Amino acid sequence: AFSGKDPTKVDRSAAYMARYIAKNVVAAELADVCEVQLSYAIGVAEPVSVNVNCDGTHKYDEERIARAIREIFQLTPKGIIESLGLRKPIYLATATHGHFGRAPEDDQFTWERLDKVDALRSAVS
Repeated sequence: AFSGKDPTKVDRSAAYMARYIAKNVVAAELADVCEVQLSYAIGVAEPVSVNVNCDGTHKYDEERIARAIREIFQLTPKGIIESLGLRKPIYLATATHGHFGRAPEDDQFTWERLDKVDALRSAVS
């Protein structure tokens, strides 16, 4: 459950980041489908694991995609909060209409943006 949690709770913020990454991987045509798993440990800022599963649809090795993700995206809790603008809560909008699948308008739902497509393509080429 995400509602009621502030952005410092890594289960919420990392879920947003994982969606953001997966959408950009697919938009960059690195895979037709993409699931991103970010794993964190208490006291460790960087994720201890970045797992990419493209269900056999990847055009590049999944490990290569995972390395590109680590290079391009800010994956520390602080980096996630800053890059997705999570200090500007939109609790009402997410509580009433859901957290995912929304248009990134008015600087809201920033995890739905597709602004890392070119960087991902360059990183895996």
